Amino acid sequence: MPAKILTPDVTGIDAFCRDPAAALAASEQGAVAVFSNNTPAFYALTPARLAQLLALEAKLTRPPTDVALEAALYEDAPAPVHTPPLGKFAMYPDWRADDDFQRMAALWGIILREPVTPEELAAFITYWQAEGKVFHHVQWQQKLARSVQMGRAANGGLPRRDVNTLSQPDNCIPDGFRG
Repeated sequence: MPAKILTPDVTGIDAFCRDPAAALAASEQGAVAVFSNNTPAFYALTPARLAQLLALEAKLTRPPTDVALEAALYEDAPAPVHTPPLGKFAMYPDWRADDDFQRMAALWGIILREPVTPEELAAFITYWQAEGKVFHHVQWQQKLARSVQMGRAANGGLPRRDVNTLSQPDNCIPDGFRG
């Protein structure tokens, strides 16, 4: 089966195993194709050639532009860490429950099969902002768990019906209907 050789320098695996440093030193480009049974088994690279290839790969992953941007713009921004205030506090717009909220709710005896939706969280925050009450973070989470549980149980566990949808009439005539 034909194979494309990516370097002009080749050596046998036996010669490479005897003296790998000499085989790499003899290569012009810092890369040697090592053959076993007349087929390429692997490539060996000098540290300098590896550094060149990694620099080339890094250059190709960035978009070509003539505008110099800071390296920090290419990195993903760290996820913001949410730390609730200490002690009692009034509800505020950016309040969030902890990441393990569903597990904690289960410990409180409230089983939530689905995570809290953004709509449920927004309704909870809006209601309690208007109330102006102050509670500890854990107490707010307990209130959220109860609120979500009650809201989901209000419709038998089914999602609420959208009052803006138009019903589609069917063209079936019920059995026994005369008319």
